[in-house]
Amino acid sequence: MLPKGLGGLGDMAGMMKQAMQMKSKMEELKEQLSQETVEASAGGGMVTIVMSGKFEVISVSIDPEVIDKDDSETLETLVQAAINDGVQRAQEMIKARMTEMTGGIDIPGLTS
Repeated sequence: MLPKGLGGLGDMAGMMKQAMQMKSKMEELKEQLSQETVEASAGGGMVTIVMSGKFEVISVSIDPEVIDKDDSETLETLVQAAINDGVQRAQEMIKARMTEMTGGIDIPGLTS
């Protein structure tokens, strides 16, 4: 038992323990997300990318029909759209995993 006036230290120790547990879970989640992937595409599947939960592009697949040396702009636009779709899907995946970890509590800055 703590002397009178120091009882709040026990609460503080409990909060610190919870914070350390949360930090450990966050590190574990980051590692898991680096192994998970999302797939995104543009142009009806003419350009497809696979991206990790760390926003790394794992692979890019381009349908040969969309490759036209006289029209590189179309291909550039499709690649850009597929990557942007991949980023959005990865963000949604991360938010879903964070929501699972926090028990549905939205912690500002943590999931957005």
